[in-house]
Amino acid sequence: MLRELSIRNFAIIEDLTVSFSDGLTVLTGETGAGKSIIIDAVHLLAGGRGNSEFIRHGAKKAEIGGLFQVSSDQHPIYKKLDEAGIEVEEDTIILRRDLNDSGKSVCRVNGKLVPLSVLRDIGSSLIDIHGQHENQELMDEKQHIYLLNQFAAERLAPIQEKYSEHYEAYRTLRKELASISIDEQLMAQRIDLYQFQIKELDDANINSSEEDDLLDERRRLMNFNKIFERSSTAYEAIQGESKGLDWIGTAMGAIDDVAAIDEHFKETSEAVTTAFYALQDAAYQIKNILDELEFDPARLNEVEQRLALMQNLKRKYGSTVKEILAYHEKIKNELNELLNRDEILQVKERKVLEMETVLTDLAEHLSAVRKEAAIELSEAIMAELRELHMEKAKFIVNFDLLPSFDANGKDQVVFYISTNVGEPPKSLPKIASGGELSRMMLALKTIFSSSNGVTSIIFDEVDTGVSGRVAQAIAEKIAAISINSQVLCISHLPQVAAMADHHYFIKKEVEHDRTFTSLAEIDTKARIEEVSRMMSGAEITELTLQHANELLNMANERKSKMR
Repeated sequence: MLRELSIRNFAIIEDLTVSFSDGLTVLTGETGAGKSIIIDAVHLLAGGRGNSEFIRHGAKKAEIGGLFQVSSDQHPIYKKLDEAGIEVEEDTIILRRDLNDSGKSVCRVNGKLVPLSVLRDIGSSLIDIHGQHENQELMDEKQHIYLLNQFAAERLAPIQEKYSEHYEAYRTLRKELASISIDEQLMAQRIDLYQFQIKELDDANINSSEEDDLLDERRRLMNFNKIFERSSTAYEAIQGESKGLDWIGTAMGAIDDVAAIDEHFKETSEAVTTAFYALQDAAYQIKNILDELEFDPARLNEVEQRLALMQNLKRKYGSTVKEILAYHEKIKNELNELLNRDEILQVKERKVLEMETVLTDLAEHLSAVRKEAAIELSEAIMAELRELHMEKAKFIVNFDLLPSFDANGKDQVVFYISTNVGEPPKSLPKIASGGELSRMMLALKTIFSSSNGVTSIIFDEVDTGVSGRVAQAIAEKIAAISINSQVLCISHLPQVAAMADHHYFIKKEVEHDRTFTSLAEIDTKARIEEVSRMMSGAEITELTLQHANELLNMANERKSKMR
């Protein structure tokens, strides 16, 4: 759940830090006080799109941070964090996003810099923001099958796992089949190209260590004069007219005589003797090298040509010799497949048909389980809708058969609903009424709140367009969702505010010609006044205060029965 939210220099918010708790937290305030701005900030924190217009006037950047606590080690967020190489300490996850005046973002998760896509992926597992007109998961037809899978997870998991294993192998085989299923003209062109390239690489006959050997040889040939001159100098100093070795031999004999008299010189004598013979060996080695040294300009030219050939091959086939050799092996295999295309094609096609038979059986099994679960889901959702005073609503899970396999089998699943008697069911996203949409969404949220893994659900004025007993039903439904998930709710309904476990009041003030937004939790007295204001408007009377107090007492009784 979201434990703490900090916002700096974001729109009209200069500096705001607020702590949140379990249950239902309601945020209220006058229109324009900045309630939606706070939701915008959370949306950015979860990876939403942002631009420099969000930055408070006069500031260089906006800073948003959120501290989340995830107690369950089975939460899907941990897999995502592990894949991103992000460490977690004490069940704490910290998201941070800085929005610069250039429009660019800097995103961090537990202090590690991450791309926006990673922040969005992680944020989606922690926060579910639902507004009146936002195209959220429940309003996206493509997501309906995943929601149904989630509802029937225990029954589907073993079949889905087996299906996924076969499906991935099937996809790989189809790709291989597609790579050799090409028209005759293109195949002939590719064969000619591969044969030319293979011949060129065969003729070049390069190996992995040759380039380093050639570079060493070229360095020696290009520095022949220096090598000969300095080697000759060294040899002359040791063995030639300078008589370096002779003088060391004289020293060796002298110190050896001294060591025979005084044992203190024995170690020194041995060191000089060792040095004499080491230099003697070195002189022999230098002499042998000098005798073999011979400058060969033709060989230098051969080396240069060979290195030039390698550079030319690099421009065509890879940036390194290793990559060239790998490409050589790859096109030989591909040429073999092309030359034996018909035979290989037949083998792979037979294998594809065999795998399709297996996948069809598994997909039918998946579909049967889903259809059983769909009936249960429909009944559960209609029960929720009845509590939300949509007694006539009919909810069904519509199944269509896909033309080909996908990751979920061959089912195309779309949620359909009819809200009025005599009207045919329509796709859920096509529901026009704001009030009906709110209630439908709340029913679905109630069903999935305990299993969708999201730690914090945020409702941004989803109660728009309802009043009376429907408003009370929505308030109780939001409170019911908060039993399994932390819920933050911006609302204009006094019924929703009365159900809150924690009530925050947002206000806007002007100081020194600048606008500031502040947020604070209100006590019992202030809460009665705020609920009274929400019920009656700007004017608060003794009667509205009594009604507000009564509404709060009734809400407490209802909440105690829920939990």
